[in-house]
Amino acid sequence: MLAALEKLRTPEHPFTVEVIDVDADPALVARFDELVPVLFADLDQPELCHYFLDEAAVTAVLRAS
Repeated sequence: MLAALEKLRTPEHPFTVEVIDVDADPALVARFDELVPVLFADLDQPELCHYFLDEAAVTAVLRAS
């Protein structure tokens, strides 16, 4: 998913990615379990996608910011 996400980075829509090891935190394991990899624009917002990149969802978030 990370490689596909990086392809969406443009000068018009720059972003940073923070990779978090879900297995290193029991609370994250309880929350996400088998949904890894999972992508959020922000952990306080709804999940954008898991397993595979939802390009449309990510593009919508990038355009809105």
